[in-house]
This record gives sequence, structure tokens and C-alpha cells, in this order.
Amino acid sequence: MAKRAKSSKNKARAPRPRAKKRAAAVSHKRGRKAAQRSSLDDLVDAAARALDLPIALEWRGAVKANLAVTFALAGLFVDFPLPDEAEPAPVFSA
Repeated sequence: MAKRAKSSKNKARAPRPRAKKRAAAVSHKRGRKAAQRSSLDDLVDAAARALDLPIALEWRGAVKANLAVTFALAGLFVDFPLPDEAEPAPVFSA
């Protein structure tokens, strides 16, 4: 394979600022603000109490994200029009 000649464009670029330091500074500033509770927070707390299910703090974000996706998908089915003649599917058991 033949080597490609380096472009002069790449050499003229200014060095990029370090992303890690900038990201750490931004996340540190966000951490100072008080987190606002959403209705999903209330739902997760109520469901955990009702089911006597402890939810670790590191999993709360994943639980909330899963609920948000579930509710978004359920919204698609709620708005789907069904004719009056529609009947539920029969139940099959093995």
C-alpha cells in the first residue's frame, strides 16, 4: 500500500482545549444546583414503597429513564383508534 501525503489543513489547526477538564468543570457547576424533582421521581418513590422494593441511588436514573420510554411507547397505543367491532384476542394456554 502506498502512503498518503499528509494534508496541510491538519497542520494549520489550532490545538483543541482539553475536553476532560472542561467537562469536569461543567459537571461540577451543575452539581451545585439543587436537583428538581419530577413526577417520575414521585412515581418511583411511591411504587418502591408500595412494593417494599429498595432502589439504590445509582439505579434511580436508569429506572426513571426506563419509565419515561415505557410511557412514551404507551402513548402511541393509547391514541390508536379501534373500531367498535374490535374484540380482545382469545387466550391460549398450554
